[in-house]
Amino acid sequence: MIERLEEELLPLREKLKHHPVYKSIDRLEDIQSFMEQHVFAVWDFMSLLKQLQNLLSCNAIPWRPSGYPKASRLINEIVWGEESDINRKGEPMSHFEMYLEAMRSLNANTNQIDQLIFELNSGKTISEILETTSYPPHIKNFLKFTFEVVDSEQAHIIAAVFTFGREDLIPDMFIEIIKNLKNPEGVDLSDLIYYFERHIEVDSGEHGPMALEMIQQLCGTDTEKWESALRYSKQALELRIELWDGILATSKNKTPIFSIQ
Repeated sequence: MIERLEEELLPLREKLKHHPVYKSIDRLEDIQSFMEQHVFAVWDFMSLLKQLQNLLSCNAIPWRPSGYPKASRLINEIVWGEESDINRKGEPMSHFEMYLEAMRSLNANTNQIDQLIFELNSGKTISEILETTSYPPHIKNFLKFTFEVVDSEQAHIIAAVFTFGREDLIPDMFIEIIKNLKNPEGVDLSDLIYYFERHIEVDSGEHGPMALEMIQQLCGTDTEKWESALRYSKQALELRIELWDGILATSKNKTPIFSIQ
């Protein structure tokens, strides 16, 4: 069944791998605009990951075995790296915070993502924020789908979206970004390139095979689970294409997606 999923997802993966957005990032303004929109995908990734940790590792007291030791090992390892990796200066930092650090080093606008975190810390739900904030459709649709998946509490669906929509996909996408990224004169991209290279390094090694094994364990011989895993994985890839399409359109229009406040 894994082979069938990979075969059916291949056209969408290829479309993402060769998306024209990668070749469109050739000015500082393009890099800033890309990051200001992509940061939402950097942020919401953690909710997929932490929900999997909640479902596949025991976080209750008193503790008891979760029944998924291999999946638990994978998820806990990825959480450790995502929440407390080492930045370019050797300081412990989450990948999301690393991305914000790279944005600020390039004077990209972090107001929108900072406001989202502020509102969450103030007690608003993500649903309330998405209903009342005027995010562009390609960002709002991406986030709505992520939290629909998270709120399902269906481990096999979350694992499929996490694996085929994120973990297994990210190295190919980030390699293309680095390959095509043009360094404007006088602009230091060191923090951004470090972020991309760290993801390529940690995601393309043992995490990929372990994530596939996790899906096999969670779906087992249940045909309905495999079908829903495939359906949600396709939707995840389609929404990533929509996100890239939206970022590309912004780049072509040469207008800021978020105004500086």
